This record gives sequence, C-alpha cells and structure tokens, in this order.
Amino acid sequence: MKIEYKIYLSNAIHILLLVLIGIFALQNLNQILTKFRFTVIAEGLNATFLEMRLAEKNYFLYGDAEALANIKGKIDQTSETLQQVRQDITRAVGAEKYNRLQGYLKGYGQLIASLDKSRLRDPVAQQKLREAGQNLKTFSENITALESDSIGAIIVHSKNILLYSFWAVVLFAFLFSYLIVHNIGFSLRKIVELTRSISKGNYEKIAEKPSNDEMGAVISAINAMAEELQKREKEIVQSKRLASIGVLVAGVAHDLNNPLNNISMIAQTYAEVYDSLSREERIGFMERVDEETERLRVIIRNLLDYAKPKEQHLARAVTNMVIQKILALVQNMLDISNIQTRLALADNLPDIYIDEHQIQQVLVNIVTNAIQAMDKGGELRIVSRYLPAQDDIEIEIGDNGKGIAPEFLDHIFDPFFTTKEESGTGLGLWVSYGIIKNHQGNIRVASEVGVGTTFTITLPSCKKLKRCCDGEA
Repeated sequence: MKIEYKIYLSNAIHILLLVLIGIFALQNLNQILTKFRFTVIAEGLNATFLEMRLAEKNYFLYGDAEALANIKGKIDQTSETLQQVRQDITRAVGAEKYNRLQGYLKGYGQLIASLDKSRLRDPVAQQKLREAGQNLKTFSENITALESDSIGAIIVHSKNILLYSFWAVVLFAFLFSYLIVHNIGFSLRKIVELTRSISKGNYEKIAEKPSNDEMGAVISAINAMAEELQKREKEIVQSKRLASIGVLVAGVAHDLNNPLNNISMIAQTYAEVYDSLSREERIGFMERVDEETERLRVIIRNLLDYAKPKEQHLARAVTNMVIQKILALVQNMLDISNIQTRLALADNLPDIYIDEHQIQQVLVNIVTNAIQAMDKGGELRIVSRYLPAQDDIEIEIGDNGKGIAPEFLDHIFDPFFTTKEESGTGLGLWVSYGIIKNHQGNIRVASEVGVGTTFTITLPSCKKLKRCCDGEA
C-alpha cells in the first residue's frame, strides 16, 4: 500500500474512533440528563408526598377536616403530574416502577376517599392509610436514591471509558505512526546504503523485493540506475583498457621487433649455410627460432590477457608477482623514456585475493601516468609492504615527475577529470578507483609540484578476508 493511502487510512481510523467516542459520550450524556430530569421530578413528588403525610397526621391527631380534602387535591395534582411526565419517568426507571408508583398512589387515594366518605376514625383504616402512605413515600424515595446513585455510576463509567478510549487512540496513533516511520526509515536506509555503495563504485542492487509504495518505486529506480551504471562502467573499463593497449603496444613494439629480426636473421643465415651444417647445428638453428617464437607468444599473450574483457574473477595472488608482471609489460616504455626503476618489495607478504587482470590494469594505468609525468627521464619507485595492524598489503608507486597542483588533487579520481588537456580522457584513475573499492581496498595520492607524485594502494590480505582457497566466495 502506498504511503499516501496509509496516511489516509490512519486519519480515517482516527476520525472513526473519535466519532465512536463522541457517540458514546453523547449517549451517556443523554442518559444522565434523563436520570437528572427524573430526580428533579422525583424530588418534587417526594416533597408532595411528605406534605400529604403531614396532612394525614393533622387529620388523625388534630381532627383537621380540611386535611383529607387537601390530601385529595395533592393526589389529583400528583396523578396529573405523573401523566404529564410519564415518558420521562418511564425512560429513567422503566414502566414497571412507574406502574408501581401509580399503583401506590392510587391505593393511597382510595383509602383517603374511603375515610372522607365515612368520616369514621377507624383504627384499622388509619393503620392501613399510614402503611399505604409510608409505602408510597418509601418507594418514591428509594427509586430517587437509586437513580441518583445511577447518575454517579454512569458518570464514573463514562469517565473511565473516555479515559481508556483516549489512551487507546493515543496508543493507536503512536503505533501506526511508528510503523509508517519505521517503514519509511527502513526504505530510506536501504536507499542511503545503495547510493553510498554506488558512489564507491559498487553497483550491487538491493536484493529484497521492493514494496508497492513510493519507497519501493524509488528503490526500483535506483536499482535500475545501478544496473545501468554497472553496464556503463564495464563499457568504460573496456574502452579504457583498449586505450591503454594502444599505449602499451607503442612501448612493446621494440620487444616484438627484436624477436622478429632475430628470426629473420636466423632464417637467412640458415639458408646460406644449410649445406655446411651438421644435423646438430641445424637443430640448434631451429631451437633458436623456437625460443624467439616463444618470446613473441609470451608478449602477445600478456597483451591479450590484459585487453580481454572479463567479469571479476577473484583468486589468490602473490603481490610481488603481480608487480613483476606489469613491469614486464611496461619495461620498454621505461627504457625508451630513460626511466630507472627502483624496487623495494617486501619478502613473505601474505597472499591477496584479487582479480589479477583488474589490478594489473590499475597498476599499468598508474605507472603509465608516472612515465608521462617524467618526459625527461627520472626514477620510478615501487614498494610493497605488509601492514600487520590492519592485516593489509600496501603497494606504493612514486615518481619524481611534474607533480599535481594542490587544487587538482581532490578531483583526480573524478570521472572525465584530467590534467593532460586533449591527450587524456579523465577515466583511467576513476576506473582504477572503482576497481580498488570493489576489492575492499583503498587508493590515495600525495603530490607536490616539481617534486613528484606517489600513489598508495591498500588491499586486504587473504587472511583478513578469511579466504583460504582459490575461487572461494
């Protein structure tokens, strides 16, 4: 469900709960008002019944002849009042209690009428009248007291229900808000994680199935972008690799030419002296041709391996051997440029777990940049060392060339940034940065104009990655 709909649903539920609470409160209020109206009526009735009992005593104690007439008048008045407020009383105490009250009042009235007609002071009749009056008054007072208590109970009950309802609404709002915020926060953390990963050159997509809300759409879009960037990076890496091949071919042309010249000279000499050669000498000539051919094969194989587009294939590798291989590729470029090589390769380095072709590409790119920075000759320094505290291998490549201006240092790993004007694409170091980051390593640079530049590459050892076997994932 989309976040927008979740918020609408939350608001609708909140409104529904508030409406239900309002309806409940209104019903209780109406009930209280009904009970209150009855208690007002009942208080009036009780006052009338009390006056009737006083008139009754006056009749029996003092022989007040007008007392019976007064009682009859109040009975008629009370009966009329009960008829008028029948609906209010019935709603408050029920029809049964109303009828009982009417019955008590009617019985009391009949006794009064009987006494008024006979004008006799019969003790039995007097006792019956007192009992009927007492029953009428007691019943009225009891139901009045019960309804007063009922009002208090309703108020307490309503207070509790409203209090519980209030906290239920607050709790629901908190839980629903928490779920929405948690859902959005989880998606945002995934997006941040993915964008940071992409910024470091790692284009792995979010594996989980995106949700059907706005965040899911964003994650799907970023996944698609990561996939496209990964595709573009591969294209750029391959184009940069092929561009580097052009630079390398110019450097190794001498290596290719020497074996070819040797083969040509051996063939010419062999043809001229063939008749005078013994079988062993002829075989010796062929062995020399085979040696020169093997030299050509090795050079061409190294170039093809370097240029071959490949997915990342990780395997154990020996750091110093990787360095020696790339030096063999660029040796003629170093010789032609009058650059001396100074190696300081540490012994007994732990193995590293790398894609050797990709790391070769990084090293060749950095060495090529160093050669181009020393157009008048110089010294190339390559150092390998072990950092036991971090369990990392460090490769340091330095030159004493032109150096890089301070304002450019923060941008040399940016795509399409170059200090070579029209002769550079600005992709080599960016691609190299991505390769090293994909190997869980780091690459940094230090430079001073007129002094030189040093690139330092850090790669985790097999032990740090817990890699014990070739091809282990």
